[in-house]
Amino acid sequence: MPQGTLTSSNHPQASTVPIQIPPLSQPTSVQLSLVVPTYNEASSICSLIRQLCAHLDKILPGAYELIVVDDNSPDYTAKVAQELQEEFPQLQVICRDHERGLATAVLRGWQAARGEVLGVMDGDLQHPPEIVLKLWPAIQEGVDLVVGSRYAESGGVSHWNLGRRLVSRGAQWIGLMLLPGVFRRVSDPLSGLFLVRRQAIAGIPLSPKGYKLLVEVLARGRVRTIAEVGYIFQERQNGESKIQLQTCLQYLHHLIALRFSLGQVGSFLRFSMVGLSGTFVDMTLLYLFHDPRNLGWDLAISKLIASEVAILNNFLWNDLWTFRHVTRLQPGLWNRLQRLVKFNVICLIGLLLNSLLLILLSERLGIHYLLANLIAIGIVVFWNFYLNAKLSWRVAAPRSDAHGSQS
Repeated sequence: MPQGTLTSSNHPQASTVPIQIPPLSQPTSVQLSLVVPTYNEASSICSLIRQLCAHLDKILPGAYELIVVDDNSPDYTAKVAQELQEEFPQLQVICRDHERGLATAVLRGWQAARGEVLGVMDGDLQHPPEIVLKLWPAIQEGVDLVVGSRYAESGGVSHWNLGRRLVSRGAQWIGLMLLPGVFRRVSDPLSGLFLVRRQAIAGIPLSPKGYKLLVEVLARGRVRTIAEVGYIFQERQNGESKIQLQTCLQYLHHLIALRFSLGQVGSFLRFSMVGLSGTFVDMTLLYLFHDPRNLGWDLAISKLIASEVAILNNFLWNDLWTFRHVTRLQPGLWNRLQRLVKFNVICLIGLLLNSLLLILLSERLGIHYLLANLIAIGIVVFWNFYLNAKLSWRVAAPRSDAHGSQS
């Protein structure tokens, strides 16, 4: 095995155990340890290593290490990288035999790292290698974390279509609702390109799921000061995107797990629990009204009545429980009626979307109407929460009367 090559044979279940980055036990000459997680990146890894080393040699000659962590790629990415170790003695290659996942691969690399600053960059050249020349000066200025951002000044994406842009922004929007205190700290909390001081995360159990390690660092780390550097996210030059349905589910799982672990159940989860009760009401009444063995009414009419009853159910629970911190400040029947009207209008617009989706899924795509209804409800839940939190249960600023007293 070439010098600088390590083999990790962690079992798959090891990725469910929190991972800790050890503090430095003694002074080191290595200022930066940059980790590149890979899976099937044989076509790009050589170019990436050569470019990164050329740039880092300019700003950190002899004071950095580059660590490739490969998840046993069938295209022999690790072997291709190992062949460059004689040319680049600062290159380390870690081969993981069983464990999988981008975020945990980065953490395994950081565990083996010797640097005072830890970093991550994708292995597919979608992050331009020259961006390290802009990230490092921010660290030198003393910040704990510097993030390469697609949404900061001079940042952007190269050739994304509308659908991909909407997915990216939608993922960020969901994060803002579930973890607003985390996602508001940077413009691009889903970035996979950043540098962080070891002292900001050393000794802290980290439990990322899937791809988005920065969210974990922002939520759990001792990160006080942050800088952002804009960059243009490039299209993949080779290979295929690894974003799949499982990736999206892991992302949602990660956000929800973080929310609970941080002791912040929050309004959205209460809103969602209320929504489950409304779903039960909606599904039950839809079955009673539409099923041929019961009343056998038209699907659209059945859906309209069932949903309106569910809306009233949801409003009462949300008013008494989910947003009670707001309703205590706005007591009285008139205020409650105003909230009910706003809630009903917002939910009726969501109902229109829900009904269109139900008819499309049920009558055009042949999905069973109950399953189609469940899918449609899930799609509009985020719409309902966001607008209701902004409009129906918005905390209004106290008004002053003519004498300056607050009402």
